[in-house]
Amino acid sequence: MSRLTYALLLAATLGFAAPLHAEDDVSQPVILVAKPELQDPAYAHTVVVVAPLGGDQHIGFIVNRPTEVTLGKLFPDDGPSQKVAEPVYLGGPYKPELIFALVKRATSPGGKSLAVLPGLYAAVDEKTVDTIIRADARMARFVAGFVAWQEGELHDEIEAGAWYVLAPDPQLVLDRPAESLWQDLVHRSQAAQNAI
Repeated sequence: MSRLTYALLLAATLGFAAPLHAEDDVSQPVILVAKPELQDPAYAHTVVVVAPLGGDQHIGFIVNRPTEVTLGKLFPDDGPSQKVAEPVYLGGPYKPELIFALVKRATSPGGKSLAVLPGLYAAVDEKTVDTIIRADARMARFVAGFVAWQEGELHDEIEAGAWYVLAPDPQLVLDRPAESLWQDLVHRSQAAQNAI
């Protein structure tokens, strides 16, 4: 995301920066909503669930970009994948050949899983993703790829005004239609800012 970071830093120096507020703390999981002025095609109109990895690095998954591809098309010889009707979502530009499962659960699905938000885990290894396809597919969203921020990049983007930062609520992102999710959360974020 360094190209985006540099563009946003330039915009910040020209006076378009939004101040970083205490509620924009990304040391904990958050939901990012791209502001309407964010024009980078990889991130425009996106909603991203984000988790810190330590050392001010972050990983995220875009949750509102469904593709026209299903797991059945990706894995035609896998019977359980054929039963998942939901499309695979574009989770981000990094490693789009990898499939991850975002699953709503009270506890980790095991394997190599990462708590992305409270009650939302990302299964990041093939064995755990396969287990979820077979057992919990209705509770999951399958994504191809991810978003990554190196040290300081996410803070810089927020300070430059690229993102609205929302509290971590898995129902906010996975229980709403993907087609209207970005618009709904932009309106919600703008209303919250206007109320201040």
